[in-house]
Amino acid sequence: MDVTVTKEYKDRLFRLVFQDKKDLLSLYNTVNKSSYDNPEELQILTLENMIYLKMKNDISFLLGDILNLYEHQSTVNPNMPVRGFLYFAEMYQKYLMKYKYRLFSTKLIMLPMPQYIVFYNGLANQPDRFELKMSDAFLPAITTTEPCLECTALMLNINLGRNRELMEGCRKLKEYAMFVATVREKLTLDLPFNEAVDSAIQECIRNNVLKSLLIAHRAEVINMLFTDYDEQEHMACVKEEGFEEGLISGEEKFARLIQLLIKNSRNEEIEKAVNNKDYRNQLFNEFGL
Repeated sequence: MDVTVTKEYKDRLFRLVFQDKKDLLSLYNTVNKSSYDNPEELQILTLENMIYLKMKNDISFLLGDILNLYEHQSTVNPNMPVRGFLYFAEMYQKYLMKYKYRLFSTKLIMLPMPQYIVFYNGLANQPDRFELKMSDAFLPAITTTEPCLECTALMLNINLGRNRELMEGCRKLKEYAMFVATVREKLTLDLPFNEAVDSAIQECIRNNVLKSLLIAHRAEVINMLFTDYDEQEHMACVKEEGFEEGLISGEEKFARLIQLLIKNSRNEEIEKAVNNKDYRNQLFNEFGL
């Protein structure tokens, strides 16, 4: 089987918001109800350009004896446990190599315990907390034998108004949720994508929401948000359409469709529009795009 190393992708907003160890430690303490107070104890392990996967993972780090993987998702993805399993395998391999552990040794090698958290802020209605298991993806077999592998992802809904205790415990996470909600509100207006996002940024700066980050990285944040809309499935889908010359670009057309679905309170149709080309074309015709 041929293996291609994928290109390097730009960081996403979630990574940017929690790039400071102090903020990441606050998030960890809130999620785990712990009280670590020294950010320097936190060792960043985030993988770059991982083979087989199209994106680097968002945030991975070692704290004490816990190996943590934090991912952000704006769509419900049942394959996150498999993705996490591949990441953990790579991280453990690097861990063993770093400390020169020999797997054929007669002594048991002690490993840090894995914890996998997925922060979800998509538009589909989801509970505050739910688990995804890799074993759910295994084909049914005529046997009572338990599978020898498992990877569990704990999904935390971080949309504004959800998981209130979590939000109150980590100010930066709450501000992130507030910013995303503001962007979505602006996208319901009849504004070009960049103008809507820039308006959201200005409002959040005035309200002291991610203020320092938005001032320092304004253009970068706009680019990241646009990337979140058309990267991966979104970009692939609009490119498949092969729009004629002179028509509105695929990216703008898709962004406009998202705005109209939100404006008309049809949020549950967004994910279907992303993944189903025929349904997306039907919506394009319905809205005259």
